Amino acid sequence: MSTPASPVLSSVSLYDARPFFEKALQYGVLHGLLDPQKLDAMCTEAPKGMVQIARYFGSEFLRPELEKARDRMVNLVSLYLESSCEGDLRQAAESLRDHSLLSRSKGGSDMLKALIAMPQNSHFGMNERRGFRDDHIPLLAKWSLRSLADYQAELAKREQVAQVIDAAIWLADQLGLEADDLEEAGKDAEAVIRTALLMLATGRSEMPDWISFEKTVTALRKKNALAPAAGKTKAKAPVLTMALPAQLPARLRAAVEVVRQSVIADIPKILDPALPARQLFDRSPAFMGRYFWVEDGLNEVDHHDRQTSAAWHKATGGNSDDGSLLTLFLCVATASPLKTLLTEKGAASLVRKIQKSGMQPELAQQYILEHAPAQHQDGYLRLWDDFVDEAQQTLQSDAVHALQDAVALLRRECHVKSSG
Repeated sequence: MSTPASPVLSSVSLYDARPFFEKALQYGVLHGLLDPQKLDAMCTEAPKGMVQIARYFGSEFLRPELEKARDRMVNLVSLYLESSCEGDLRQAAESLRDHSLLSRSKGGSDMLKALIAMPQNSHFGMNERRGFRDDHIPLLAKWSLRSLADYQAELAKREQVAQVIDAAIWLADQLGLEADDLEEAGKDAEAVIRTALLMLATGRSEMPDWISFEKTVTALRKKNALAPAAGKTKAKAPVLTMALPAQLPARLRAAVEVVRQSVIADIPKILDPALPARQLFDRSPAFMGRYFWVEDGLNEVDHHDRQTSAAWHKATGGNSDDGSLLTLFLCVATASPLKTLLTEKGAASLVRKIQKSGMQPELAQQYILEHAPAQHQDGYLRLWDDFVDEAQQTLQSDAVHALQDAVALLRRECHVKSSG
């Protein structure tokens, strides 16, 4: 035969299962903190609050909506009281005594609105810093029935994300980049922090574009290659010391420290010259999006143009006449050393190579597109195509006098130094 439950245990169980608002209300009544006048005022306020809540989330004319509004109001008051009073029933009862019921409900609603407006992830492109909006109301409806434990768990996660974002904004500001620029760029806050730490550790004072970022990595790799061994271990002395910025606010230090450790883990790959910087940071799955640089297409184009111009000038020797260019293109098409001037002997060797192995005109076409100044590419392509149409048959002929005819053609069209 089962033993009847103890009345004391039953009352404790019932008491603990109630919303915190009801616990505080009962405590206030039992301890004389809430008098009949205050209870009457609550009874007057409660229906008004229920109607307001029902109207906000749906309709005040439907009974199910009003019943749900009652649950929401009780939960909102409970959330606010338990959170603000840290679970202390006396403080909660005093709060009910000193303030209106609707103000406690609004306090709970404001808590949830602030939570919902906080960022859920650290990607700048997916967070709008505009606070709570009307399109958040359906989400607020769900949260208005959630427990304090759910609220606290979500708050902890979002506070951590917010700290990462704030840290990225603070570090970017130290390097001359504003929050609006980060939002426009739409990158991860962690990527911004990694690059900022790398720039500060290498003495830079600005957030880099790609050209500056690549130069920083190249300089680090050169420094690492020249670094002497450290002591008996034969290990190289570290070329990069990465510390937290001295002025970094204390509240952001924990978030930045986590990211700093990830940069330290990346350093061996960053210093490895086996993989070009562009391929590592912009084309390797593990590193794509992991670091940040300011997108500056004009600067990159200008840098590319300068590099192209230098390489083209070196290949042509500054010559721009048709003969020199065709000589260069013919060397490219036959995979020969690049020259703009051939000797008679060199011209004959080139012809024999063509007669034996052929030529690949497309190689020269590709070379023009990759190296020639953009404003001249169309003209150079026409020059080369016209030459190929006219000369290829003669150059690849196996007739009796083919060699002499082909060399004569090169003397006429290309740049061949006379042996006389």
